[in-house]
Amino acid sequence: MSQTLAAVEGSIGSVGYGLAAIGPGVGVGIIFGNGTQALARQPEAAGLIRANQILGFAFCEALALIGLVMPFVYGV
Repeated sequence: MSQTLAAVEGSIGSVGYGLAAIGPGVGVGIIFGNGTQALARQPEAAGLIRANQILGFAFCEALALIGLVMPFVYGV
């Protein structure tokens, strides 16, 4: 008397991407949190700090976008 409560259908790659998106999300939070602290401590270095924040944000988001595309490339 076995009953199926839930069935897993579709690509497991989408589940993997959901788990992989946690890393870049944490990274972006750390970048902007520390950037805000740095701006509060040294407001005269705002331009340099902001440039480094944007660069770090771009790298983190690139990882997330690569993770989004890979399940479609490999057809997992």
